[in-house]
Amino acid sequence: MSQSILAISLFFHILATVVWIGGILIITLLVIPEINRILLDQPALYQTLQRLRTRFYPLSNLALVILIVTGLFQMTADPEYDGLMQFNNTWSQVMLVKHILIVAMALVGVFLQFSVAPALERTTLLLERGKGDTATWNTLRQREKALTWVMIMLAILILALSAWLSAI
Repeated sequence: MSQSILAISLFFHILATVVWIGGILIITLLVIPEINRILLDQPALYQTLQRLRTRFYPLSNLALVILIVTGLFQMTADPEYDGLMQFNNTWSQVMLVKHILIVAMALVGVFLQFSVAPALERTTLLLERGKGDTATWNTLRQREKALTWVMIMLAILILALSAWLSAI
């Protein structure tokens, strides 16, 4: 494989990592706390969080696809790669753990996107019409927060494993 193709693949892999993991971190640690502080107990809070989700999910999904494609490409080009389902060295064992964590993170994201977020959206619509239950919204929001923190912890572990793989 040429150095140019590998460099392009690495560029898009890093860019996708910034979008996916960086986006989750920035939104969770900076944006949402400020939105909550400014819009506490106002109807605009629900709409703002929904709009944020609606804008971030497509970007994060695209980033995940790019990560998978470029990651598989780079993995197969690595001299430590012995083949599919071959775990004969430390590199391939660490890579296996990394892939398990990536799958876990993606599954949490799918659950958030296709279960928790739609429930939040329905509850938000009901609240906007004066028919919703704030307690239900708060419960769903807490679930979203907890699962997002699980994703953050998994992301940190994935980044640590990536650093370890680079050092092997």
